[in-house]
Amino acid sequence: MRNKNQAPFANLLAPVRLVVPGLVLGCVLSACAKAQTVEAPPLPSAITTAKPAAPSDHPASAPIIIPPLPVVPEAQARLEASRLTVQMKKSVKRFTTYTPEIRQRFIRLARAAIASTNTPIDRPQLLMVVDRNPKVQRLCFVLAMPGNADWETLGGTPVSTGRAGRKFYYITPTGVFINTPDRLGYRALGTKNENGIRGIGAKGMRVWDMGWHNAVKGWRPDHETGDIRLEIHATDPDFLEQRLGQTASEGCIRIPATMNVFMDKNGLLDVQYEQAASYDGRFRALLPKDRTPSPIAGDALVVVDSTEAVQAISSATLGHQTLPSHHEG
Repeated sequence: MRNKNQAPFANLLAPVRLVVPGLVLGCVLSACAKAQTVEAPPLPSAITTAKPAAPSDHPASAPIIIPPLPVVPEAQARLEASRLTVQMKKSVKRFTTYTPEIRQRFIRLARAAIASTNTPIDRPQLLMVVDRNPKVQRLCFVLAMPGNADWETLGGTPVSTGRAGRKFYYITPTGVFINTPDRLGYRALGTKNENGIRGIGAKGMRVWDMGWHNAVKGWRPDHETGDIRLEIHATDPDFLEQRLGQTASEGCIRIPATMNVFMDKNGLLDVQYEQAASYDGRFRALLPKDRTPSPIAGDALVVVDSTEAVQAISSATLGHQTLPSHHEG
């Protein structure tokens, strides 16, 4: 996580503009830049024709064909979810499928967040759902289905989100955050800080850049807010990974290294990046060459807080009385 007062990385990518005959894509691609004011327009599912150009001695460039998002039938989507669950059980450290009660809670909170933000679910797709409740600190992958079909969970691992009470540490914001090609993620260099800590994990670990978002300054009693760069990344494998499951980050979401690798190789949040890789070499360079993108891959991180949900229910039951939060002991 970075706030706007921190210096950008040396490998910052400059904004670029992709020009296609008949189409201009103003995609701002940055790893660690200041907040950008230029936004990319929605990409069509396929570009097959171009507006005729004036006669020229040079041949017209070929149109870019952007592949559509994968759409599979419900039965196939559920089979793929089961396959991924089995693979995560084998390869992801501290992975669990949770109890029926916890699974239903993740689904309920995810549905509420998707509905409140009007995020479309028009194809079977995975959501990465993170509960920032200090007493939970878990992620769960949820298979979201269009229409009235039932949603289901795959399971997940402990995480660490933003910690309160420490200066310059922000509380991870709740909401739905989309991994879009207007930001290019990056990979950890594996370098250590002055304390000998590899803050975003071992060399090669993937960092998903979810953009600038407003977050509460966890060290201020007045709940003043500021903007942070929300990221998903691994943490130091020797000193910090065993602490996952408790609030510890500066505002980002820390995940186990084995989950990082699994998400990366199966493209679980990279469905739009796969489209971008069809026309932009930087995305092809970022994505692993040995990847096998899942047909139910998605692009949404959903951060929820089950503490707030319990408070809302209890407050309504007790006549809207304010209840103490878990932060207040």
